[in-house]
Amino acid sequence: MIRLHFTAADLRRITLAPAANALSETVLSLRPGLCPGLRRGARVRTAARRWHASLPGGANLGAGVLAELLAEDGFVPDFLLQPSAHDFAEALESAASTPPERLALDLGIPEVAGWNGGLGRPGRWAHELAQGAPAATAALVADTRGYFRTAIEPLWPRIRSDALTDRALRAEMLLRGGVDALLTTLGTTWNWQPPTLHLPSASTYDIPLCGRGLLLVPSWFATGPMVMYRPEAATVLVYPLYDDGAGAGRADGSGDRPDALAALLGRNRARVLALLRSPATTTALAERAALSLAAASQHAGVLRGAGLITTVRTGTSVLHSLTPLGASLLAGV
Repeated sequence: MIRLHFTAADLRRITLAPAANALSETVLSLRPGLCPGLRRGARVRTAARRWHASLPGGANLGAGVLAELLAEDGFVPDFLLQPSAHDFAEALESAASTPPERLALDLGIPEVAGWNGGLGRPGRWAHELAQGAPAATAALVADTRGYFRTAIEPLWPRIRSDALTDRALRAEMLLRGGVDALLTTLGTTWNWQPPTLHLPSASTYDIPLCGRGLLLVPSWFATGPMVMYRPEAATVLVYPLYDDGAGAGRADGSGDRPDALAALLGRNRARVLALLRSPATTTALAERAALSLAAASQHAGVLRGAGLITTVRTGTSVLHSLTPLGASLLAGV
C-alpha cells in the first residue's frame, strides 16, 4: 500500500498535467511484453491490449537497450519519467543529461541501504550508463528515439486525444465535486480517506507531500499507480486513463460506420455534435442544447455509435468529447 499524506497546502496545489508524457508512455508501452512479474494480475487498458496484439513480434521489437532498464516487476527508473518536459525530444534530452549519481540511485547501482527498487541485477550496459559513459548514453538516446518513431509516434494522436479527454473529465469532477470528488474517482481500487490517498502496491510506503502538492499525469499504458517523489517539487502521481472498453476495430479506434452515420441527418443531433467541441457531461450537454436529459443521452448514444464522439465514465459521471472523425466532420474535412 502506498499512502500519500496531504496537508491543506497540498490540497490547494493539486494540478493536472497538460498532456500525456511521451517518454514515459514510450517506456511503459514495453512493460506488458517484458515484465512477467507485472503481467500476473496487471490490468492493461482494452485499447492498449489491442495495440500490443496488433504489433508483429510484440511491442519490444526494436527497443534495444531501453528494454534493459525495465525490471521483471515492471519497475521504471524515475529519470525516464521526466514529468516537466513539454515533448518527447525535451524529455529524452533531460533523461540523457541525468547526473551519474542520480542514475546510480535510480538503477540500484550501487545498492542503497533500505532501497528496494532498481533493476535487481543490472547488466554491464546499465553499469556503464550509471558511470556516465558517452557510448552508453548515446545508445540509450538512439534506441529510445528509434522505438518511439516506429512504435509510439503513429499511435500518439490517439494517446494525446484520450489523455485530453481524461483531463477534461478530471477537471469536470473537480469543478462539480471539489477535491474530494477528484481524488475519490481517480482509480476504482484507490481509497481516499482524508487527508490520505491509499494506492494499491506490493510494498508499503508512506509519502508526505510536505506542502508541495501533487501533479497528476495520465497514462495510456500504465497498469496501476506510479509515484515519483521529488524533494524540490510536487510529488508526481502517474495514473491509468479510465478504461471504458471502447475502441473496437482498428488499433486507433476508428473505422467506417456508414449505417450509423446516416442517423446524423437531423438538426438537433448536428447541434449536439457542434456543442461537443467543448467536452461536456450529459447534464451539461442537455443544458447547452436546451434538451431533456433523456434526449441528450439518446443523441450522444447515436453519435458515439457513429464514432463521432467518445464517452468515458467514472462513478456516476460521464464525459462526452469529439473524436478526430467528429472534429473533421464539423470542419468539413
